Amino acid sequence: MSNITFTMIKPEAVAAGNTGAILNKIEGAGFRIVAMKKVHLSKERAGEFYAVHSERPFYGELVDYMCESPIIAAILEKDNAVADFRTLIGATNPADAAEGTIRAEFAESLAKNAVHGSDSDENANIEADFHFSAEERF
Repeated sequence: MSNITFTMIKPEAVAAGNTGAILNKIEGAGFRIVAMKKVHLSKERAGEFYAVHSERPFYGELVDYMCESPIIAAILEKDNAVADFRTLIGATNPADAAEGTIRAEFAESLAKNAVHGSDSDENANIEADFHFSAEERF
């Protein structure tokens, strides 16, 4: 069990001005922001990040969507970070997300679901390392 997880506030949530409200929910749930930055992903970087989905039919649309406008990338710290954050963000499909979760409140659709959250301790470290150098973590 790790004490970090990785998240991205996705393009539509940033464009809609929901960054502050989402970060408030994250901090209100006891997470500490270890590193954070706003970045506009290139098609190449988005493709690398989502390479695990490269054989899936939605891959091209996913990469295009993640390049539409800036995202907020962040490393979060808390005991049981991955599992607790997955609970906080809610189900991938916002129609199935529990009331009070980030996706229930801010997601537009299954495809535009406001936030990404690591699905395992291993992926949390891989995703954090993809977006942040050791010097960028505080």
